[in-house]
Amino acid sequence: MKSGTDTLQPTIAIIGLGYVGLPLAVEFAKHHTTLGFDIDPQRVAQLKDGIDRTREVTAGELTEAENIQYSSDPADLGEATVFIVTVPTPIDAFKTPDLTPLRAASKTVGRALKHGDTVVFESTVYPGATEEVCVPLLETESGLVFNRDFTVGYSPERINPGDKQHRLPTIPKVTSGSTPEAAEFIDGLYATIITAGTHKAASIQVAEAAKVIENTQRDVNIALVNELALIFQKLGIDTQQVLEAAGTKWNFLPFRPQSGFIARL
Repeated sequence: MKSGTDTLQPTIAIIGLGYVGLPLAVEFAKHHTTLGFDIDPQRVAQLKDGIDRTREVTAGELTEAENIQYSSDPADLGEATVFIVTVPTPIDAFKTPDLTPLRAASKTVGRALKHGDTVVFESTVYPGATEEVCVPLLETESGLVFNRDFTVGYSPERINPGDKQHRLPTIPKVTSGSTPEAAEFIDGLYATIITAGTHKAASIQVAEAAKVIENTQRDVNIALVNELALIFQKLGIDTQQVLEAAGTKWNFLPFRPQSGFIARL
């Protein structure tokens, strides 16, 4: 079979142009023909005018990204051979994951999917969601068979919004694929834009679980430091000074100023 893993010069479509998708599209456009797709026509119009309301990409970077097109028309996805889904996964009123945007994006991609294409998901999900939720939708909409006609991967986003020091190319990227060939292709694709290097996970579920651990560690650390900050405030102690002092120990990395946790207090 001819697959996306054999394509030397893929045409990449980024689905969702928020603070995750737009930097990804701009970086890929430096090396590959890229389509930035978003269902919001106003968002697309702004990007065409060189305006990014998320401020993750500068006007200069948008101007320099000459190899990128923007669209809100699903028909334009037909030329892509690699689809990267970066839509949000919020929680609902019951604190459970709301996969509505992810399902909708999977259906949209499925309708554009062709024999040999590759789909990569970056949206934060629980382990198993990519293959249990997204893949069946891709199959249904396309009429194609998973791992025979198309392959899938997962590469969790690691963007820290507003962080001008740790940007997409300088943050190591975890990658994975549904077959060994797909995993190799996806890892190599990201390696073209990630200067910090990539880590090829053993499976899609391993990559999904890694994202869960990252978020859990971050949230636990933030919550702990917030509680300590309240105590220090009552004692008349400067929390910033405490963290700077404690952060001089080599294994206190989660609380170092450059980690970003202090800024979230």
